[in-house]
Amino acid sequence: MRLPTISAERYRLLADISLGLLALIVLTGAAVRLTGSGLGCPDWPKCHGSVVPPLEIHAWTEFGNRLLTGLIGFVVAAVSLLAWRRRPFRRDLAWVGTLLPLGVLAQAILGGFTVRNHLAPPFVMGHFGLSMVILVAAVALSWLARSEPGERARLLDAKGVWAVRALLTWGTVVLFLGAVTTASGPHAGASGTGEIVPRFDFFGVDTLDAMIHWHGRSGTVLGLGCVAAFLWLRRRGAPRDLLQAIGATAVLVAAQGVVGGLQYWLHLPAGLVWIHVAIATTTWLTLVLAVAMAGRPLARTEAEAAAPRAAVAAG
Repeated sequence: MRLPTISAERYRLLADISLGLLALIVLTGAAVRLTGSGLGCPDWPKCHGSVVPPLEIHAWTEFGNRLLTGLIGFVVAAVSLLAWRRRPFRRDLAWVGTLLPLGVLAQAILGGFTVRNHLAPPFVMGHFGLSMVILVAAVALSWLARSEPGERARLLDAKGVWAVRALLTWGTVVLFLGAVTTASGPHAGASGTGEIVPRFDFFGVDTLDAMIHWHGRSGTVLGLGCVAAFLWLRRRGAPRDLLQAIGATAVLVAAQGVVGGLQYWLHLPAGLVWIHVAIATTTWLTLVLAVAMAGRPLARTEAEAAAPRAAVAAG
């Protein structure tokens, strides 16, 4: 029997669903940490030596996140397999789709090492960083599935494309500093387990305060960069959807500044930290989407032909 095929429209919907689920697992993972449930199941893959966790809130919070990861694993596996049955078939979707289940499998393995190493900061940061990489692949798959090759015209010259890519590059720095800040703070991920979870202390007792300020400064640079890129690209006649993505990123960064200030003033309550992670994840998605919208730069001859049109649009 031949395997069933899937239409381009239905595959695009499936790619969007997988993107939403992969973003959701970042937020549930943050909830595990912020509720002190990171060692609710101190072993892996079992929980307290059993396939069923004990009736305890931290154990079920951690175990529930594992179950959700397993469910998402099945979904992204379907996304990967169905890419080969999509009609018309596209090799780019098949290869990008393969990255999703590989990423989820790597996350599960890294999660096991994170638990076995008692939530050591480098492992926790790696866990979060890998999630961001998987989201890049998920956005790429969703974006590629929205049109056929050759349908989407190139719209920006090399300077415009690299300006957008520079925002994503700096956004990576902001995320990294944010992860280091969290790894220096009070939310170690374990509560009432008797485990001592190490924290970063390379500046001694001032480590957390120093990292908060470095992270805040980097976020300010990102926000200003988004505003500058928005104004510059609008003047150069950039497409509306790209400008909306960059503008949304600037608004999200501003919201992060407000939430971050409240966190600092209120001594890092877990609820606000979770909101901070949620906005950070959304900001990352808008940055990656902006890079996808910018696409590849125009060839030199195309850029020269487009320059007069951009000048008319700006004027």
